[in-house]
Amino acid sequence: MAIVEGLTQAIDIITSGQTPLWILLGVLLGIFFGALPGIGATLGMAIVLPLTLPLGGADAIILLISIYSGAMYGGSIPAILVNVPGTAGDAATTFEGYPLARKGRAIDALTVSALSSAIGGVLAVIALIAISPVMVELVLLFGSPQYFLMAILGLSMITVITQGSTVKGITAGAFGLLLATVGVAPSVPIQRYTFDRLALYDGLNYVAILIGLFAIAEMISLSEEEQVAQSETGLEGSVFSGIRKTITYWVTLLKSAFLGLVIGAVPGSGASISNFIAYGEAMRSSKTPEKFGNGTEEGIVATDSANNGTVAGSLIPTLSFGIPGSGSTAVLLGGLIMHGLRPGPDLFTSQIGITYSVFLALLFGNLIILFVGLIVVPRTGYLTQVDTDLIIPVIVVLSSLGALALRNNWVDVWTIIVLGMVGYFMKKYNYSIIAFVLGAILGPIAEENLYRSLSISGGSFSIFLTDPLSLVLVVLTIVILAGPYLKTKIAEIRAGTT
Repeated sequence: MAIVEGLTQAIDIITSGQTPLWILLGVLLGIFFGALPGIGATLGMAIVLPLTLPLGGADAIILLISIYSGAMYGGSIPAILVNVPGTAGDAATTFEGYPLARKGRAIDALTVSALSSAIGGVLAVIALIAISPVMVELVLLFGSPQYFLMAILGLSMITVITQGSTVKGITAGAFGLLLATVGVAPSVPIQRYTFDRLALYDGLNYVAILIGLFAIAEMISLSEEEQVAQSETGLEGSVFSGIRKTITYWVTLLKSAFLGLVIGAVPGSGASISNFIAYGEAMRSSKTPEKFGNGTEEGIVATDSANNGTVAGSLIPTLSFGIPGSGSTAVLLGGLIMHGLRPGPDLFTSQIGITYSVFLALLFGNLIILFVGLIVVPRTGYLTQVDTDLIIPVIVVLSSLGALALRNNWVDVWTIIVLGMVGYFMKKYNYSIIAFVLGAILGPIAEENLYRSLSISGGSFSIFLTDPLSLVLVVLTIVILAGPYLKTKIAEIRAGTT
């Protein structure tokens, strides 16, 4: 009855006054912010947050969550067209989206992205409404040991998604972990690799790392060419072809949307983790894993349905406990408090209408994403033929401004420059940038929660094996790590018996 009552109140809220306009405006702003490298959902929401003061609490939160959802899709547009993820949650989209665009099939890639984002988001919201009471109980089971094991599970994906030399993949991942240690150690007042520079005390920003590895490195590569897309391939494909391909991988879509929902519900995870895990799982379970890395629609379906599914999942800890599930929901939490809405039981009892209006706003926002994505696709596809003399300066300037805007710290600008050159040579000599990014993003999460866990247990590692959830995460990690070895052995056994 609580769900029915909440939905009834929510429908009244989102269909009254100017609320539909705020949903539309929020999604469009989100797509715009997401498409700008270095801006993304978090910074876009932070810019708009003070402007929501004249709005009512429900309208303000609906506007912010619509920006969040729109940015998740918007970030895939530059990821596909110019190999520049607009947000951290779209980094894995570059692995398949950009190669597909390079083949002259940008329209297909953008269509798959829009449809996967919309369907993944809608499915996640429907599931969220149905299981929100159960999800609250599940999130309560996670403590520091489980957060640490979740990060390790993500790092283990290096063995799955690394193409070519496994040694090079591990080396790249270790380098990413090393960069993540710059700054003051978590929970311990020890400086590491700061060289007595105050600007390095907070470490290197992982968004700046992403901008450098993807945006600047790719612009260096493109400077050797005359246009973004290969001139001999041209633009092929169509919206209908993209729709057909998306439907073909419906199992991957459903699975990835659910993964995004579950991972998003774990505080501190977010789309920057879920899209990599969904990508790795899609590769692992694919009937044609050899196509990954060369431009397969299945990879785009996995990453884009996962990151929009994460938006819905991240609302669980934010609305239930006031624990932000991502950087963007941290801004959303600030909006809730600013408008007098206290996260906790009230949002699921006396104010349940507002909570479900946010869920429904996400639902309708994803339908807007689908409409906008399919209408804009035939036009944005031609951006891949823009001359590099135009596209490179624009991307470099936007990336630099975005990096500086992150923390107003000159270190972030130097980060994108240095790692841009590093990324260029990594790509040239076949070192896995995917593994590097996993190490840089998951390293701080793993380290911080390792410190907390060992502090709780008095230094005993048995804390990671004392409950069923931890054991499940440990077993999953072992299976993933042993997977390539077991797969090789099974192939050898089969070859020997034939």
